[in-house]
Amino acid sequence: MYRYDEFDSQFVNDRVSQFRDQANRRLTGELSEDEFRPLRLMNGLYLQLHAYMLRIAVPYGSLDSAKLNTLAYIAEKWDRGYGHFTTRQNLQFNWIKLEDTADILAKLAEVEMHAIQTSGNCIRNVTTDQWAGAAADEIADPRPIGELVRQWSSLHPEFSYLPRKFKIAVTGSPNDRAAVRVHDIGLRLHLNDRGERGWEVLVGGGLGRTPVIAVTVRDFLPEHELIAYLEAIMRVYNLYGRRDNKYKARIKILVHEIGAEKFRAEVETEYARRPHADTKVEERELQRISAYFAAPQFEKLPRWSATFEEARAKNKDFANWVRTNIAAHRADGYAIVNISLKPEGGIPGDATADQMRVVADLAQRYSFDEIRVSHHQNLVLPHVKRDDLFAIWKVLQASELATSNIGLAGDIIACPGLDYCSLATARSIPIAQSISRKFADLNRQHEIGPLRINISGCINACGHHHVAHIGILGLDKKGEEFYQITLGGSSADSASIGTILGPGFAGEDVPEAIEKIVNTYLARRQPGEEFLAAYRRLGPQPFKEALYAAA
Repeated sequence: MYRYDEFDSQFVNDRVSQFRDQANRRLTGELSEDEFRPLRLMNGLYLQLHAYMLRIAVPYGSLDSAKLNTLAYIAEKWDRGYGHFTTRQNLQFNWIKLEDTADILAKLAEVEMHAIQTSGNCIRNVTTDQWAGAAADEIADPRPIGELVRQWSSLHPEFSYLPRKFKIAVTGSPNDRAAVRVHDIGLRLHLNDRGERGWEVLVGGGLGRTPVIAVTVRDFLPEHELIAYLEAIMRVYNLYGRRDNKYKARIKILVHEIGAEKFRAEVETEYARRPHADTKVEERELQRISAYFAAPQFEKLPRWSATFEEARAKNKDFANWVRTNIAAHRADGYAIVNISLKPEGGIPGDATADQMRVVADLAQRYSFDEIRVSHHQNLVLPHVKRDDLFAIWKVLQASELATSNIGLAGDIIACPGLDYCSLATARSIPIAQSISRKFADLNRQHEIGPLRINISGCINACGHHHVAHIGILGLDKKGEEFYQITLGGSSADSASIGTILGPGFAGEDVPEAIEKIVNTYLARRQPGEEFLAAYRRLGPQPFKEALYAAA
């Protein structure tokens, strides 16, 4: 994990002091809310329906036990005993008092954390694959590039006041787990015929009221040119991006309006006309950063573990957990542990302070002190011996963290919705809870197979409903909440935007509607066919008939 240098530490601590003064002036009335708003947003502080919300940056989703224990401490001392992990691999505290915020930021700074650039019209937290550095299919760990981009984008003088917020995702795997095609910029690692590393650069993806899949503007960009090329993209966006209408200000709108070819040409012209000496990524700098992400000293272990296999054979619940929550590791004898924050009837992404401490302790004991946050609102222990899996499972089970539903119907993504968010038009959390209870039977979830259900409480799509196999969007209709359903979305390699099936449903009718969709799939799938493949083969008509034929 990257360690702060002197500049980083000074930068973060200075920001705490600045914000303490700004908050004090707001509390005394010297600053109005309109004057204070841009200052608090630069520090990740939102004013929500009931209280302030503080969004903590977790760069490329990486934590260690000290950081997670600090988040647990903050949850207990200054919030209501829990935090909410988000689809941006961040953590939000939803019940913060303004007078406590500077103390919270100071506490975060003690463990090299902050809330800078988690809001506002700037480059937000850089995200990546939650299995980075561990996945068996990975070409190379993308986190050093994520850190390079983080350092470049932090308080960049040209890009601190963009037309709108800007999000970048990076993956080093041929199997996209970072949703790079639905980001403003997505970076995907490739090797050429000579084994040299280069990056596919995708631009103009995004969700919200205008969901779009990104276009590729460079198939293979040499690694040392990466920052110079990113700057060319940002300059074109800064020059041509709309500032008169926030709904048309994202880079995806610019790419759509002028066309991918015109946009690509503008970027290449900007890239060619500026010298790259100051932005060339030097090999020694990459090596310096990469050293912080060096692989742990894995033991030489056999691929097959008698201890693990015996425990799996004797305990059906453990075997089910292994089936869904364990992923293949690059090193023999190790595994990736995915910890579900989606218990039956729970609030997706929420973790109590005690649960955070449990995960922090497990990471320290069993996973080289590494924890990851996934954009599916779960946690990950990336480097675990297979012989230790049963012991870890028992600890997780005692803390209600051993739900065996990763990637299944119960692993629902949901934004905070109208329970917290001032932008929301409908509730998300109760709908997620009711669907979770509807599909509580884990045996049935396994029978259904991989199924991504995402819920957003407004058109801003923080729940990523557009790229769910089954997406649910909460809207307001003449003062009443109703829910629109889309099918066929995906954020993976063959990314797609879901198709609206038809009229929306009242909240109490949504679980039954999802049940009908699932039953239609089960009745018409081919042997071994997963939901998304079945939908793409069948199209929307059978599902429309199941939902609306009797209406």
